[in-house]
Amino acid sequence: GNPITITDPNMTRYMMTLDDAVDLVLYAFENGNSGDLFVQKAAAATLSVLAQALKEMLQADNEVRVIGTRHGEKLYETLVTREEMFKSEDMGNYFRIPADSRDLNYDKYFSEGEEDLSKVEEYHSHNTKQLNVEGMKELLLKLDIIQDDLKA
Repeated sequence: GNPITITDPNMTRYMMTLDDAVDLVLYAFENGNSGDLFVQKAAAATLSVLAQALKEMLQADNEVRVIGTRHGEKLYETLVTREEMFKSEDMGNYFRIPADSRDLNYDKYFSEGEEDLSKVEEYHSHNTKQLNVEGMKELLLKLDIIQDDLKA
């Protein structure tokens, strides 16, 4: 078959099934306030792990070809910035980020800032749980399209 092309084998992306997305929306409806943002603590994987898992599951011997990063493409995805993490609430499988209710009076920030903000790390696909090939296979098996291909 044709080669599997990836831009950077170390690039990470969050992995979320459609069922996970529905669960996130329902959880937000049940637990959110007006203006809140909810972020699921999803696992991530490198593109090389995803490609290898697919090859093994589908018993394919396609070459994996690295074509290089495209303009504007990011090595990892940031779902929650440092500033959002600072005010977020950890709700187990989700982060709740309350609406930004600051006023537009920026004068006070010329003389004072938020020292603790510098100690907070953003939440991105490089610092979350990383799936290995076996974990990626388990996740992919939840997808109907993969199930259908394996039955064929």
